[in-house]
Amino acid sequence: MQTNEFDSSDEEPIQDDQTPFQISWLALSSGYCSQFLGVCSLPEELKRYGTQDIFVLCTRGELSKYRVPNLLDSYQQHGIIVHHHPILDGDTPDIASCCTILEELRGCLESNRKTLIHCYGGLGRSCLIAACLLLQLSDAVEPQEVIESLRDLRGSGAIQTIKQYNYLHDFRENLTAHLSTKDAILRSVSR
Repeated sequence: MQTNEFDSSDEEPIQDDQTPFQISWLALSSGYCSQFLGVCSLPEELKRYGTQDIFVLCTRGELSKYRVPNLLDSYQQHGIIVHHHPILDGDTPDIASCCTILEELRGCLESNRKTLIHCYGGLGRSCLIAACLLLQLSDAVEPQEVIESLRDLRGSGAIQTIKQYNYLHDFRENLTAHLSTKDAILRSVSR
């Protein structure tokens, strides 16, 4: 893997791009009742797509920077349940935060709710969380397969940083360590 395959999200210029809004639907094919997870960039209008739950990975500072400081409130006013889990642009969540996001995502999908996840560009953080979900759902899929799948779906810029790439390759090991620590704590508390 060459380092020039990755972008640094914070170096991207702010653009007034007027291209049509696009949602990519990621198939979750491991007994999840043929469910799909939507992955997109910072959206303006979602209710017409039937979105019921939205996972927003942008920080409040980003929402202000991109002139949508009331976006979360707007989603709620339109009847969309908001799950706000801010992750810094180009960064990764700690494993405990990632597990919380994945648990909420799985709950929505298991309840057959039309669910969407977005960050600013729909390439880094959104694809990272979608990739973690795929890795959690199936032990048969390898991190590189998931990355290639998301790049096919969202474009070559998906999984933007080396940090995100490495996070996915270490995800299962970190998840196992986190869950075993969590189980040990629960056992000691129950005694």
